[in-house]
Amino acid sequence: MRHDKHPLKAGTPGGRRPLAAGAPGGGHPLLARVRNSKYPFIVGFLIVPVALYAVFVISPYIQAFQIALTNWKGISATPQYIGLENFTRLFEDEVFWAAVRHHGVLLLVVPLATIAIALFFSFLLNLSGGQKGAGMTGIWGSKFYRVIFFLPQVLAVAIVGVLFQAIYRPDETGVINSLLARVGVEPIGWLIDPDLALWAIMGVMVWQAVGFYVVLFSAGMSSIPKDVFEAAALDGAGRLTLFFRITLPLLWDTMQVAWVYLGIAAFDAFALVQVLSVDRGGPDNATTVLPLEIWRTAFNFSKFGYASAMGVALFFMTITFAALTLRVTRRERIEF
Repeated sequence: MRHDKHPLKAGTPGGRRPLAAGAPGGGHPLLARVRNSKYPFIVGFLIVPVALYAVFVISPYIQAFQIALTNWKGISATPQYIGLENFTRLFEDEVFWAAVRHHGVLLLVVPLATIAIALFFSFLLNLSGGQKGAGMTGIWGSKFYRVIFFLPQVLAVAIVGVLFQAIYRPDETGVINSLLARVGVEPIGWLIDPDLALWAIMGVMVWQAVGFYVVLFSAGMSSIPKDVFEAAALDGAGRLTLFFRITLPLLWDTMQVAWVYLGIAAFDAFALVQVLSVDRGGPDNATTVLPLEIWRTAFNFSKFGYASAMGVALFFMTITFAALTLRVTRRERIEF
């Protein structure tokens, strides 16, 4: 037998022949260019939106930081640089600290109330009807109720404010006070009482936000495998067990995102306070918030530098809240 006819030739480990220059996987420069061509495509696709984001989002933030270090009145082209004086004034501003305290109340009440109510309604609409066929169902008419709950989301904030002005009127012509008058209760000044005004506005914020989070949590519940609920139901788990032991842990990531969104909304609250409050933040600054104070300081008193310092403070408060919330509520992800 002649060994030189053997398919495994000397000099090639394992009998493999070296790849030709044009073979797939070879080092041909044309193939390298083809493999790397995705990067120019990605850069070309992103360059326009990134440039727009930089011009219209990042640039105003940078300018706000710059203006906060000046005493600019909104007119002079060369504002005077005063360093950190505006930030020093913030620590002595009682109205600023009143707004910060109101944001603290909003951050505690609005996310907690909205998430609790939205979770309750979402569970009713998706899982409280019991087992039917191959899955769990919600209460009767759940599709209709979803539309009703989401309706406030399609209303403009100004319309919601005007609507609740009629509801909160301090005399018997108001919707709530007219109902209270029928049971012998004296009219209540919902928006003119300093102790009630902020709570009344928070009620409107919760009412308007619940519908969106009902839809959000419903989508999260629909993504949970029905086998999990069916197995728990077969084991005799009641509705409370299904809600607290199964639904809540599996919806944790969605709730975390909802809390951050609601916290950012609580740091805003400009439009509703502007429309509903007495004298824009009253009575006696009982409902004022930082966005309203920024607008009033800049456009009513022409103190753009001081207003920018408030905006910078609000920016850092919002970022800090989001970071702390994501950090504190972080937990091991449950895979299903």
